[in-house]
Amino acid sequence: MTTTNVPPIVFTAAGLTLPTESAILGGVLADMDSALGGGMSKTLTSPQGQLAQSLTAIVGDKNDQIAEIANQVNPDTASGRWQDAIGRIYFLDRIAATGTLVTGTCTGLVGTVIPAGSIVEDAAGYKYASLADATISATGSVAVDFQCLTTGPISCPIGTFTTIYKAVTGWESVTNPAAGTPGVNVESRADFEFRRRNSVAANATGSPQAIYANVLAVPDVLDAYVVDNPTSATVTKGATNTPIVAHSIYAAVAGGDPAAVARAIWEKKSGGCDYNGSTTFTIEDTNGYEPPYPSYLVKWTTPTALPVYFAVEIADNPALPANIADLVKTAIVDAFNGTDGGSRGRIGATLYAGRYYAGVSATDANVQINTINLGASASPSGTALAVGIDQRPTLDPANITVVLV
Repeated sequence: MTTTNVPPIVFTAAGLTLPTESAILGGVLADMDSALGGGMSKTLTSPQGQLAQSLTAIVGDKNDQIAEIANQVNPDTASGRWQDAIGRIYFLDRIAATGTLVTGTCTGLVGTVIPAGSIVEDAAGYKYASLADATISATGSVAVDFQCLTTGPISCPIGTFTTIYKAVTGWESVTNPAAGTPGVNVESRADFEFRRRNSVAANATGSPQAIYANVLAVPDVLDAYVVDNPTSATVTKGATNTPIVAHSIYAAVAGGDPAAVARAIWEKKSGGCDYNGSTTFTIEDTNGYEPPYPSYLVKWTTPTALPVYFAVEIADNPALPANIADLVKTAIVDAFNGTDGGSRGRIGATLYAGRYYAGVSATDANVQINTINLGASASPSGTALAVGIDQRPTLDPANITVVLV
């Protein structure tokens, strides 16, 4: 049996232990010396030393690849097709690309109904379709959620909506007072694992976790938040003290077809449980019944856009690139939207300034950060921002200030 002095990978209960490359090199040199009858020069600048270093690099690279494969079995670190395979165990498929979600203010004749599917166009020519019917109120306006027909993280800054593409009698104008929540290309590694982790309750009924998992599986849903109130009195929750009535379920959902969202909530809630929210949809229970079918009015909350502001202060340095401010803004937007591979801003979450330091530092080797502050108003001074359970955080690059001092 052939033996070797090269130390092997050690498999333990805690995982893999890889030998150091110096230990591998020592083993390769010992093997070569033995094969050549002993007395071989082990100087690394010699031909045999050069060969030993090449063999060491090959062994080390294969060890790293084996460790990578081992890590792909762990849901916390899996990616790509390995993560897809883990998802299949839970009957999950990676969500396809979705469009940017924007709340538009539509003005016009009081009582005008703007039907679902109404289309507006932004200044860049992208088209957005409304998600639900809306009626212009006595104030002459109504807030309507629109989703971009082009998938991916399309930027939609404040005031981008300019044109009613598909006219509706009585509807006169549209604008967006807040930036949109960017869509996604294909569900990221972090978002897929977040959904998988929460999907373990998908086969249950009656729990907030079951509703949450079911809602997140609805196509074009960008985010959701679900909580219940089992008490006999109204309670308030979240940063905005959102009221939740007694013995009810509260669901906030951003994006998605209203009919699909309503059914996802209704399928998993307990019988007799009340709802919260002003977004409604009536569904029919056709399972085992003949017409007329029993119908149910399902309610949920469509979260309002919460514009987030950033103030970044970095040390002035002549070696910084001329476009450093733009690079910093891009890094913050990427981190905020989760396109850097990390977690994104979500409904009901707390946003921390520390989440953005790594991305800003990586923009240039000469960047020295003094402070990163964020908040819900211009000139923010805080290091954390609590998002209400009835709010979805949005970020317009224009709301990021970068100062060199």
